[in-house]
Amino acid sequence: MSDPSLVEGIERATVEAVAPTEVLEIGGWLVPLDTGAVGRAKSAAPLSHAVGPDALDDIIAAYRDRGLPPAFRIADVDGLAEVRAALEARDLAPARPTWVKTASALTLSGFCAPDADLMERPDEAWGQVFLGEGFDPTDGASRVATLSRSPDALYGAVREGDRTLAVGAVSFGHGWAGVHGMRTARHARGRGYAGRILAAFGGAALARDIRRVVLQVEEPNPARSLYRKAGFEAAWRYRYWG
Repeated sequence: MSDPSLVEGIERATVEAVAPTEVLEIGGWLVPLDTGAVGRAKSAAPLSHAVGPDALDDIIAAYRDRGLPPAFRIADVDGLAEVRAALEARDLAPARPTWVKTASALTLSGFCAPDADLMERPDEAWGQVFLGEGFDPTDGASRVATLSRSPDALYGAVREGDRTLAVGAVSFGHGWAGVHGMRTARHARGRGYAGRILAAFGGAALARDIRRVVLQVEEPNPARSLYRKAGFEAAWRYRYWG
């Protein structure tokens, strides 16, 4: 993604949505500081894909001053090659390749029937999906707490009777609708529930006159196929460094 304003908008929207307990700005970087499980809430990210490594030591010091391990999210783009080399020289290593993907809210809204409940606050059943079979309960509880703090967000759920089968969250800010926390109960996968939530999120974005949607998905996640079908296209790939 070549437009610097788009990169900055996505990074600001991303960090705001995951509601870290503290956020600093140091030398053109966003530096979220948090102890939870969400990597985006506790890893520094540059606001441009053409910054140098000058601020790295100050960022590392900010983490260490708070008793936190230094962590970064760095895109695999040529403009950040110096940053990656400088992190390697500081004995930090990359892991967990993750894709940033964007879509048109109009396209997303028409992906399938937007048949999902949208709530201004998540209810207990919404959170329970993160704690179900196949999910790490400690990680899930941390993600529920983090996403529940998101400012200006909606929480989507697909239900059958008294059962909540799939959930997700969408936050609004900096010109973007950001999709987070998509989860489907193990026994309910493959039935199109996540697509219904995504379509509802697209409609909610259009209702706010927001035309662009962004999400982040780890490279091995099979949900990438769904997102591709829903109209998401790759913007860039990053890795967590720590």
